[in-house]
Amino acid sequence: MAYRVEIHRAAQKQLLSLPAETRVRIVQAIDRLTKAPRPSGCKKLRGTELWRVRTGRYRVVYAIDDGEKLITAVKVVLRREDT
Repeated sequence: MAYRVEIHRAAQKQLLSLPAETRVRIVQAIDRLTKAPRPSGCKKLRGTELWRVRTGRYRVVYAIDDGEKLITAVKVVLRREDT
């Protein structure tokens, strides 16, 4: 059974501020999480229940609820030293 995806309001705002081409690529990466919530290359963030996946220079930070089969995209950020 596939997971459902919800995009947190803050992540929606971050997505809308990106160029269209980049936004499409990130949305496709989020959609792929419905089939594989822990894809190759994803990483669990220390001290939290959050995960992150790379999409080019951007990172999608998300939470996984296996019981409800739900993925919540929390943040979309440009990769920097402090990200």
